[in-house]
Amino acid sequence: MAEKTFKVVDQAGIHARPATVLVSTASKFKSEVKLDYKGKEVNLKSIMGVMSLGIPSGAEIKVIAEGEDAEETIQALEDVMKKEGLAE
Repeated sequence: MAEKTFKVVDQAGIHARPATVLVSTASKFKSEVKLDYKGKEVNLKSIMGVMSLGIPSGAEIKVIAEGEDAEETIQALEDVMKKEGLAE
């Protein structure tokens, strides 16, 4: 299992376009990937799950990956979030 906490820096928070990018990145891996915000966990491979959290700018989120490629999954998601200016 691997996990990492991020701070959302995108002014609009995690809205539809960045959520789609995160979901498509997470979906490339075998690991089960969860997104935790304020104690509520959703499947990061589900666009509806991610959107249901309504994550605003400045929020702290945690990404949790469990499976054989958990470390790679977290790294890929971190790279995408930084490249897209979503979180740090």
